Amino acid sequence: MTQDEMKKAAGWAALEYVQEDTIVGVGTGSTVNHFIDALATMKDRIQGAVSSSEASTEKLLGYGIEVFDLNSVSELSVYVDGADEINEHNHMIKGGGAALTREKIIAAVADQFICIVDNTKEVPILGEFPLPVEVIPMARSYVARQLVKLGGDPVYREGVTTDNGNVILDVYNMKIIDPVKMEKDINAIVGVVTNGLFADRGANQVIIGTPEGAQKR
Repeated sequence: MTQDEMKKAAGWAALEYVQEDTIVGVGTGSTVNHFIDALATMKDRIQGAVSSSEASTEKLLGYGIEVFDLNSVSELSVYVDGADEINEHNHMIKGGGAALTREKIIAAVADQFICIVDNTKEVPILGEFPLPVEVIPMARSYVARQLVKLGGDPVYREGVTTDNGNVILDVYNMKIIDPVKMEKDINAIVGVVTNGLFADRGANQVIIGTPEGAQKR
């Protein structure tokens, strides 16, 4: 199997967690695109979706799936999204596509967070993938100095503006031994909107695309 085929296997396997006549939380990224393809096969049996990014919204609408504003939705039974890294405790780094804040908000609302990845995303310690931090633009330099104090090397992601109008600092060279504490410490810095550690609220279920097909844990 190619990497894309493993992503497809994971994306389609997530369909079993979608309940009929509900609104589905949908994340962002290449693996999620396969999930959206799968979701389209049952679009007449769901109410619609809540999307974490403009890109996913466009793809959902292209299939004729109604996209709801999260403020109009009181509950979500499931949220399906990918990850840039995931450890054995189902803690993740997300945000390579700069949609981390909306992703984290939808994950907080959902009863279940289903993470879909290919097996290259599994790591023993988070941090090899640079940790994205969404920052209010005027606070960029200040936040960067504080991130250095936490042991990271922040780099401004030039030319990228989030869907919320903010900027991204990617933090390199961090071995994140305690993801829950690091998530809270970074979020406590004034000017940070949120960071790409999904540890305090990790995945409830992980579906991993492997050469042998989709595997759950």
